[in-house]
Amino acid sequence: MSTTTSRSLRSWKGRTVVATTACVAVLALAACGGGSGFNEPGQTNNTGGGGGGSLEVLIGSSGDAETKTVTQQLKDWSDKTGTKANLTLATDLAQQLAQGFAAGSPPDVFYVSTEAFPGWAANGSLEPYADQLDAKFYPTLQASFTFDGKFFCAPKDFSTLALIINNEAWQKAGLTEADYPKTWDDLKTVAQKLTTGNQVGLSFGPEWARVGAFMAQAGGHILDSNGSADIDTPENLQALQYVQDLLKSGVAKFPGDVDSGWGGEAFGTQRAAMTIEGNWIVGAMEADYPNVKYTVAPLPEGPGGPGTLQFTNCWGIASDSKNKQAAIDLVKFLVSDEEQMKAAKGFGVMPSVESVAGEWAKEFPEQKAFVDGAQHAQGVPPIQGWTEVVGDFNAQIQGMPNNDPQTILTSVQSSLKAIAP
Repeated sequence: MSTTTSRSLRSWKGRTVVATTACVAVLALAACGGGSGFNEPGQTNNTGGGGGGSLEVLIGSSGDAETKTVTQQLKDWSDKTGTKANLTLATDLAQQLAQGFAAGSPPDVFYVSTEAFPGWAANGSLEPYADQLDAKFYPTLQASFTFDGKFFCAPKDFSTLALIINNEAWQKAGLTEADYPKTWDDLKTVAQKLTTGNQVGLSFGPEWARVGAFMAQAGGHILDSNGSADIDTPENLQALQYVQDLLKSGVAKFPGDVDSGWGGEAFGTQRAAMTIEGNWIVGAMEADYPNVKYTVAPLPEGPGGPGTLQFTNCWGIASDSKNKQAAIDLVKFLVSDEEQMKAAKGFGVMPSVESVAGEWAKEFPEQKAFVDGAQHAQGVPPIQGWTEVVGDFNAQIQGMPNNDPQTILTSVQSSLKAIAP
């Protein structure tokens, strides 16, 4: 992760408004770009050997660290099984997968985003294999890749949102650890104290992928327990009104209003004393702002209790794969406790299995708030058409603080009902 710049981070892992509709994102997907097909010159690493057939694996890599880690994992599996695993780095993952599905020759194993998942599950592109695995995934992650009652594919890793605090600004404001905000009122109070002529107290992206955390804290959600549209609720209204109040009071600003492309840039350049981001910010800070010292704290609770958002991908297996059993065996290997911790140490992601949460927190104690958030996180709803709905939602959030919160929710509820009656 440390090799990834903040600019490229805008288009993956957490989906800032710049990239929401431009490309498939969340967690470790590559930035948008052209490209097509598999095994392009300079992109494929042949790993392992033996006579056990072969698998084609397609990923969107966040950088050299991720590529190196996955390459080694595939080699280890190939050495163990005798089945060759050919790794291709996607230049445009969604486009290349769509082309492969259309041609009847997709890769065997590949990254799948939460946005793309419902459509590919519905049209038969994905093999529903995940119920054959013994791994115990976080329930919310499993729900993100469940469609029509079937658990299709194994979550590969994930992140949650937390509050990132500039240590120097915090101390200059006369604040201590005891002042880390535990409630919405606390958050506004410390944001006021941190706001100066050159620095706003808090900055976060103008999009559901950040503002949605406040909705979760208010006790709100996107869908009800039956999977029907349920975004126009008093809880979500309270959340948007709170966000509007932060913005109107001047203690919070969107990144674009402090000459920044995303929350991490606003924070790293110290135009904001706090931001709300996922653990991908760790790599950005190491790469671009190594001298800024910071603390990762849990997001404050709202009227509905604790809440945050989660972002994830799964390991998809093509229904057209000619070597499904080997593909399933590979995924079993990759989501094992040992391999998930290797990935975490290799490029900074959080394991998708609950069994190593304690080990991960011990390895990365300064990031403990991220993994703790898994217990009360909400994910991207697994419904076809969500990308279009959230794109409209984000456009209206960008108009805050001027846009009326109730008008926003009424509009989004109407659009959401069209895809989740």
